[in-house]
Amino acid sequence: MKKLFYRFMQDESGIGVVEIILILVVLIGLVVIFRDQLTSLMNGIFERIVQDSNAV
Repeated sequence: MKKLFYRFMQDESGIGVVEIILILVVLIGLVVIFRDQLTSLMNGIFERIVQDSNAV
């Protein structure tokens, strides 16, 4: 039983999936935290695109 537990703790085959999930959690958290700032930034960008396209 001790050897099985030791082998389980040494196994790193799932590390890549865990890293990807953690990165996604951090990115989603940043989007949630800065949602208002991102929304205002995107609205400003799209307004400028519309204004510039009307000028052409």
